[in-house]
This record gives sequence, structure tokens and C-alpha cells, in this order.
Amino acid sequence: MELKDIVIQFIGTDHYSLSPINDGLINTTYLLEDHDREKKFILQKINQNVFKQPEIIVNNHLLINELLRSNNYQFQIVEPIPSLNDQLLVKDENDQPWRMLSFVENSITFLTAPSLQTAFAAAKTFSYFLTTVNTENLPAIEDTLPDFLNFEKRIADYKNSLKNAAPHLQENAKAEIEATNQFLSLPDKWIAMERSNQIPKRIIHADVKISNILFDQNHNPLAVIDLDTMMISTILYDFGTMVQSYTNTTQEDDGSAKNNFNPEMYEAVKEGFLFYLKEKLTPKESDHLDYAAQVAIYIQEIRFLTDYLNGSTYYSITHPEHNLDRTRNQLELLKGLRAYLYHPRQG
Repeated sequence: MELKDIVIQFIGTDHYSLSPINDGLINTTYLLEDHDREKKFILQKINQNVFKQPEIIVNNHLLINELLRSNNYQFQIVEPIPSLNDQLLVKDENDQPWRMLSFVENSITFLTAPSLQTAFAAAKTFSYFLTTVNTENLPAIEDTLPDFLNFEKRIADYKNSLKNAAPHLQENAKAEIEATNQFLSLPDKWIAMERSNQIPKRIIHADVKISNILFDQNHNPLAVIDLDTMMISTILYDFGTMVQSYTNTTQEDDGSAKNNFNPEMYEAVKEGFLFYLKEKLTPKESDHLDYAAQVAIYIQEIRFLTDYLNGSTYYSITHPEHNLDRTRNQLELLKGLRAYLYHPRQG
């Protein structure tokens, strides 16, 4: 079944156009324009190498959308669109699953936060989204990525990659490996808090980068998108990854970046994150926000480095050292955050 056949199963016509959307690192995404109905959709192939059970993604999406609607959520909701045979997933000739989603008109995205105001607005939007879905009775959200937030396993995977990496990869990453090893104990407190149930389990988005907020032309938030990683875990991870995404003054591919941490952006993100969640968080959660930001950046750095040492089989790359560039970028970001948190600030 060719791509054309996939499209026809969803919209019933070959009078359409497709434009690739290349922001994502995992799935293959297109803007689909149905010329007969003069309507736009998102068409996406789910990467089954990453998401082993795509049906869980679809079921979680439906559960979250129902939760949002039942709580009078004020932003737009991206809806799964069934095929003409009423299927939310259509398989191609390689047994890969495709889906179609509603399109939010006149929307734009950012890879990096263009201003403090936009960062605050995005963090505030995620704060509202997370407050809305975290009701008293949590729905039966299933884990689309088992062990995604198992930091013990992340560290073990990294150590395993060190043992098995090709010698030239180890040599290329020598400085980054040394820097990474200095922080190997950083996630220990997080792991201990989770193991002893000191922090509550909540519904989290787990991919709160700024590109997963749609904005209008005036930079007002319109929608939270990409619910594929929704899971039940600690909300500290969402704050940490928000910091990892928003405070970086460069794109994460920039391996030559220096001083890429923006402290003003950090404070804007924290203020936005707490806007709706402040009263919902436990003291243990509130007290560990700064720590969570460090761990989230570090874990992302380890994931990039692990993938590099494994031969870059997980993240999409455009050149052999792409993941090493990403690693360097995250190490610099962590360095900047820690300097801001632990060195006296003047004024």
C-alpha cells in the first residue's frame, strides 16, 4: 500500500497535496491538504520502532481528550480523525501504522522560545493543561514507552554503550564521556524519591518542549499537541524538560554553543509552570524543581550520548556527529543552569 493509498483511505480522494513537517525526531509527519473539501489535516506515520504498541497512543489520546472536554478546557483540542472505514490507524505495506489528526488553522510553532513572554505563556499553558487532566480519579492511561523514565535503566544503558561502543566513537566522545561521568550520581535522589513514593504519581505530558505548543500569529497559545508520550509518572519531569527546552538560547543541534543557558527564561518558565499548579504540588515537589531541571537536562544529554555510542540508531541524524553535537549542547546547558543555581547572584 503506497502513501497515496493511505491518504485515500482517510479522505477518499486523490485530489490532495502533501508537505513534510520536519520538526519531530521520531515520527514521519505531513501536512495533508484535501482540495475537494478545502480542508487541512496532519497525516503521520507512527514510528513503531519507538512506539511498540501504537494502539495505546490512540487510546490514551481519546482518554485525554475526553478528560479535557469534560473539564471545559479552554484551548483547542487536536482530534484523531478516523479513516473512511472508521479506523484510527491504517497500516501500510510494511505494516507501519498511519493516523490522521485535525489541523489547527493559522498556527505556528517555535523550536526555541522567541521571548520571555512567549516562554511564560507556553509554560502557563502546560500548567493549565496538566491541572486540567490531573483530576481526583486518574483515567487508565497506559505507558506508551515502558522504562522511558526509568533513570536507573538510562544510566545502565549508557554504561553498556560505553563498554560496547566502537573505538573511534569512544575516542571522538572522550571529553563528553568524561564530563558525563562526573554527574553519574546526579539522578540518585530522584530515583530514591520515586522508589520510596515520596513524590506522587500524576498524568504528565512527558514532551513539553515549546514546539509542542501551537501559537497564533501574535504568539498567543492555541493548543497543546503531541500526546503520544502521555503517561503516569512524576510531574517533576515535565518541569525539568520544560527548562531543558525553553532556556536553551540555541537549537539543541548546536554543538559549538557556549553560555547557552538563559536565567531570565528559567524564571519565566518556573513562574508559568507554577501559575496553575502551585496549589496542587506537594512541598516535596515544589522543593525539588531546581533539582528536577538539572536531572532532566542530564538525562537528555545521556540519551544523546548513548545513542551516539550505539551508532545513532534512535534519533534522526543528518551527519555522523549529530548526536555528539546534541550531547555537547546539553552539557553546556547543564553547566549554565548549575552556575546560575549555585553561584551567588549579584543585585
